[in-house]
Amino acid sequence: MTTGDSTLDRPGASATEATHIPDPTTVVAHLAPEVWQVANRRLVRKALAEFAHERLISPRRLNDATSTRGSRYVVVSDDGDVVYEFSARVLALEHWQIDEATLVRRRGSDVLPLDAMAFVLEFGRSLQLADDVLPVYLEEIGSTLASQAYKLSRQALSADELVKAEFQTIEHAMTEGHPCFVANSGRLGFDAREYLEYAPEVGQPVRLFWIAAHRGRASFHAVRDVTYDSLIARELGAATLDRFRCMMRHRGLDLDDYLVMPMHPWQWWNRIAVTFAGDIAERQLVCLGPGDDDYQAQQSVRTFFNLSDPSKHYVKTALSVLNMGFLRGLSAGYMRGTPAINDWICDLLRDDEVIARTGFGLLRECASVGYENPHFAAAVSKGSPYLKMLAALWRESPIPLVHADERLATMAALLHIDNDGTPFVAALIADSGLDPETWLRRYLDVYLVPLVHCLCAYDLAFMPHGENVILVLHDSVPQRVFVKDIAEEVALMGPDRPMPPAVERIRLDVPDEIVCLSIFTDVFDCFFRFLSAILDEAGVLSQERFWSCVASCIRDYQTSTPHLAEKFQRYDMFVDRFALSCLNRLQLRNNRQMVDLDNPADALQFVGTLQNPLAGQR
Repeated sequence: MTTGDSTLDRPGASATEATHIPDPTTVVAHLAPEVWQVANRRLVRKALAEFAHERLISPRRLNDATSTRGSRYVVVSDDGDVVYEFSARVLALEHWQIDEATLVRRRGSDVLPLDAMAFVLEFGRSLQLADDVLPVYLEEIGSTLASQAYKLSRQALSADELVKAEFQTIEHAMTEGHPCFVANSGRLGFDAREYLEYAPEVGQPVRLFWIAAHRGRASFHAVRDVTYDSLIARELGAATLDRFRCMMRHRGLDLDDYLVMPMHPWQWWNRIAVTFAGDIAERQLVCLGPGDDDYQAQQSVRTFFNLSDPSKHYVKTALSVLNMGFLRGLSAGYMRGTPAINDWICDLLRDDEVIARTGFGLLRECASVGYENPHFAAAVSKGSPYLKMLAALWRESPIPLVHADERLATMAALLHIDNDGTPFVAALIADSGLDPETWLRRYLDVYLVPLVHCLCAYDLAFMPHGENVILVLHDSVPQRVFVKDIAEEVALMGPDRPMPPAVERIRLDVPDEIVCLSIFTDVFDCFFRFLSAILDEAGVLSQERFWSCVASCIRDYQTSTPHLAEKFQRYDMFVDRFALSCLNRLQLRNNRQMVDLDNPADALQFVGTLQNPLAGQR
């Protein structure tokens, strides 16, 4: 081995890489002044809208100041020195539909450029940003702006083109990220070159690294119909597995004494090769280099779709970058129970008539693998990022589960608006040939009905935001949905249903009004609020007709399941008001770990209530 050339020594490196140093200006080519201005305008508009929604700032309506884009509003900075003025309509659920073109920032008579980082400083007291949180949040805002600038500068497909695009093209064409969070694309830890390699919007093929982890410190767990040997043989293939076996034999090691596991390349270079150096020296960990399949990063950043063979599983990896309130690691201890939770939930729903009728599908997390370093295990408490550096899971691909005439799209695409201002959902409805209300009802029947049913029949709640749901489309009409991120996101909210000890961690003991927030917050406020506004703004379907359709859908479901009448009273979807649960407040309070995953309900931030758009439509 040559020790003097570290580039050639690293797994997967080539002689070309060793001699080629990329032009450092190319990685910032998208950071042009005119693009940066647009990115700032969009993010300031979103900050005003979402912080007003969460009642962190209070826009004041100017008397008799109206336009075709709504009423005129003004917001004054904490020190009274800077004023923001804009036109907006306030829609259902206190959604601020701000006209981006009307947004102006002034100091006295001077018009100032829109600057999202300056906005955070100007409203730091209103946003309740602690001294230790503020600089990190500013960095997340800056990174989110840079991501938006990249998206603005790339060659983008129109909404009409996306309607005909394939699954992964739609996945990396998304521009918004989480619709509620303002700093939603931080990814602190990626350098400028790594952003272009690993960011989901770039859509660059990635070869995952593989590592052999000694069975004395590593563990593998799987659902009932999966074994380690069958999974690895399928995911790696005989040729790659033989190559890894030969590499181990060359080192005097036996691959059968180890578990092979995938990892994000960034995690190897930045964490494992450094923090786990002793484990590598002792041959507890052996890097096998990149596999042979190309993967594409999904919107969740640390999950990958197999491009070489789309029928193979997704791979979700530990990634110790800070993004939207968490270091995105994976706990080896947490992974142990993941397959058992998937088995239990699938068993629970398997023979349910409503689930079968709506086609509601779960993309099972079939297997998990994790490695524990004994020194860190002894040094830190449960939940520490040091326990979340080396683990992975395999999730079913939806590709083998769809028919030849069906197409797939992330549900996040329903909130996507192209560079010409055309919503993807409007193009989808137009392509379907259905009237908007009929199309919406088809969507609600396959998305909303099974979620409400799981809650009312089983006290079971998912985290069904746009990135976590995949639409199955036929002729641009939703046929059914797949939900993913099961074990980390699902909650059983009731004390009575028996479950195995390995599954017990998903149980939450919370009052009924908190249970209902799994629909009111996660579906109504965090997704339908935006979808209804987009359809209303585009002139496709008024917000009144949207919410009337939602009410009709739930009424029809309740009529069809009279045996759950008692639950419908307990979990009243037509209650006048519900608690406003604020996501940005969580991140603004603690942007390193905004929620304790072992007890997420305790972290919720409530500020008053919202008028339920279904009130009076029982």
